[in-house]
Amino acid sequence: MEDPSVITSSSTTAPLIHRQRGQWWTSRLRLKNSLSSEISGAVGDLGTYIPIILALTLVSKLDLSTTLIFTALYNIATGLLFGVPMPVQPMKSIAAVAVAENPHLTVSQIAAAGLSTAAVLLFLGATGLMSFFYRYIPLPVVRGVQLSQGLSFAFSAIKYIRYEQDFATSKSGPSRSWFGLDGLVVALASVLFLVLSTGAGDTDSCPIEETDNNTELSQSRSRLKRLRIILSSIPTALLVFLFGLVICFVRDPWMFGDITLGPSKLRVLKITWEDWKVGFLRAAVPQIPLSILNSVIAVCKLSGDLFPDRERELSAASVSVSVGLMNFVGCWFGAMPVCHGAGGLAGQYRFGARTGLSVVFLGIGKLVLGLVFGNSFVRVLSQFPIGILGVLLLFAGIELAMASRDMNSKEESFIMLVCAAVSLTGSSAALGFGCGILLFLLVKLRSLDFGSLLINKAKSPAEEMLLMEGANQRDRNDENQEFVQGNAESSATQGTEKLIPRPAATTQWPVSLFTGISTMNSKYLQ
Repeated sequence: MEDPSVITSSSTTAPLIHRQRGQWWTSRLRLKNSLSSEISGAVGDLGTYIPIILALTLVSKLDLSTTLIFTALYNIATGLLFGVPMPVQPMKSIAAVAVAENPHLTVSQIAAAGLSTAAVLLFLGATGLMSFFYRYIPLPVVRGVQLSQGLSFAFSAIKYIRYEQDFATSKSGPSRSWFGLDGLVVALASVLFLVLSTGAGDTDSCPIEETDNNTELSQSRSRLKRLRIILSSIPTALLVFLFGLVICFVRDPWMFGDITLGPSKLRVLKITWEDWKVGFLRAAVPQIPLSILNSVIAVCKLSGDLFPDRERELSAASVSVSVGLMNFVGCWFGAMPVCHGAGGLAGQYRFGARTGLSVVFLGIGKLVLGLVFGNSFVRVLSQFPIGILGVLLLFAGIELAMASRDMNSKEESFIMLVCAAVSLTGSSAALGFGCGILLFLLVKLRSLDFGSLLINKAKSPAEEMLLMEGANQRDRNDENQEFVQGNAESSATQGTEKLIPRPAATTQWPVSLFTGISTMNSKYLQ
């Protein structure tokens, strides 16, 4: 007959094991915000995704269907693994070189650049070097990189809103007209709608005002609070994006006849030695420092700022390995090189994304578009209002730049602003990072007290022994004074005890003398 205690133990531990098995998935898919907000946050990073992917498709003949399918799989995988709205963004330096410089990079050269960058990040993540960099890079330098990237996004967003854009040549055209389906009025109306709905982005909590005796005032405050809750539940970014899609078909209603169903066929790229050389030297070299700083270190820092309640902070090594594995899978088939961007994370958080479920939704949407419409979807993207993309990019950039608001001291702010200024002026995050590290070391070097170090080093052993004896004497005096005060307090309470002075600690002077002699001997022996 079985022991009942054993039966009870097994029956109680089995549900715990079952819960632990399912906890890994439920913790990443559990809603922390409304479902509409999660879906709205899913499109928060499209302000950077769509312009870059459209330019690469038009200029470098990138396969849009393959890119949509692989980035969809990346979104779903990273959403489940990390549990936060981890973005999947194009590698911007590679895209800029491929589109802006002549001759334009071919698809094989773009893939070679992505694979080279992925190899470096995979090595740094697998060996633990990325975690070392993450721990020891000063926070003001990281904030400077984030500030420069956020302001760069905001400047590009204003350019998208104010001027006509030709992504095929990466140049701005004449000023945008006020009226029209892609005019300034449409863009400004989108800005007003987003500001009125989400405010400054603090949609998580609506502060409760202090109670007041005035009943009418209390009722008005409660109505305002309910209105804020209703507005925060509106999927604002999703509505703006859907509005842009409607404008696409209104601008060109004949595009329905050009849309063909089905994805393109997957094929393995043939990358020659010349492709490796050109891709690495022209595109991977400027991309590698940007990926290390903005795609790994800045993402982990920003995730810790946005999600302070997480049990475990994002690991820089795991994020770095994630970037490497994604590109080693997709680049061989001609997919766009991707990384995790701090700007994409800021944009998704800004519009309501709080869990990995948000990017899972985004991945499902991309997968449907890639499998159903394939390469013909580029016709739709080419008609998308650029002003609306600029609005989404503007809010994402501002959210990323606001991560630097925790630099409270003047010293930290000085380092951060210099790093950001150099990054923006030189158009290189690596240059700003190097200047920031150098400035940080100079500021810390200036704060060292070399005078006291030299004085302490110049003291003779006899002087050190005398100083030690003086310190010991002060300690004995302090102990006697504390003992006398303690006796006084006890006498005051009891009234009968007599003050007994504590004798001097006669056992301490041999120890002090022995310590001084040992110090002198060690000094002279050296």
